[in-house]
Parts: sequence; structure tokens; C-alpha cells
Amino acid sequence: MNPEIKLRKAEIKDKDIIWGIIQQSIERRRQDGSTQWQNGYPNPDTVESDIAKDFGFVLTINNEIAVYAALILNDEPAYSTIEGAWLSNGEFVVVHRVAVDEKFAGQGMVKKLFDHIEDFTRSHGIQSIKVDTNHDNMAMLKILEGKGYSYCGEVLLRDGMRKAFEKIII
Repeated sequence: MNPEIKLRKAEIKDKDIIWGIIQQSIERRRQDGSTQWQNGYPNPDTVESDIAKDFGFVLTINNEIAVYAALILNDEPAYSTIEGAWLSNGEFVVVHRVAVDEKFAGQGMVKKLFDHIEDFTRSHGIQSIKVDTNHDNMAMLKILEGKGYSYCGEVLLRDGMRKAFEKIII
């Protein structure tokens, strides 16, 4: 039987589960030798803020939270300055803070997350999805390439330069 996979808004009751998943991801990034997420960000306040602002989303498998991501509409100040060029100037969804529960790691859940984000973007008539990642986050770089995202240049976020990508949806 196929599992039921859904993307839904995170609720405040989910915050401890989400923070646990993010902590797992922080540790995985550290073990991979990455500097990403190693400076106290994201943290529990980040999760609460995401949920309060309706940015927090979870991908559930049979109602169990497998993946967390923040989806932000048209608002990432760091994206206004790019060393390179975005593909479009229309409305966009920003994807931040993608974290997978270790129980679901290696099962293609982030690819499924991006499928659902693309459906969400299309259904809301939004032109594109923009995302950035650390230069050493090989797993995410591979996913973005496989999902057809175009490398657009570099953006400066709080913890350094990041590779920026965009995919036109409509």
C-alpha cells in the first residue's frame, strides 16, 4: 500500500518535533564537515517564528512529520542582491530551512517535498521557486540539479555566501 504523503502548514503543536528534526540536520551537516547551520541558527525561536508567520510547512508520511521547510512568498531581502542574475522578476516562493527526519533520510523525501512545493506554487499562480544552499551541501545541490533548478549566482546570507537557484513554474 502506498503511503499517504501530504504537505501542510506546520502548527504550534509540531514545534518540538520540527526542532528535533532540525537538530538532527544540524548534526548531519556538522558530521559532513559543513559550516552550514553551525552557529546557533536555525534555533527553536526560528521554528516558532516560521509557524507564527505561516512560513512553516511539513511533509507528512501517513500523518508523521518527515520533512520541515519554510516557504516564504516574495520576501527574502538577501535575494535582492545577487552576484549573477535571477531568471525572473515575478512572484516567487523562497524555500529555506529544509530538514529531514533521520528516520526518512535517504528515501527521496526532499525530492517529494520539492514536487509538493512545485504543485503549491503552480496552484497559487506563482511564477517561480527560489532557493539557496551552502556550497558544500552536496545532497541539496544534487537534488536541485535533478529537479531542474538553474544556478543563478551567489547571495549573501547571515552566515556567508550561498549558491542561489531558481526554477520557473508557470
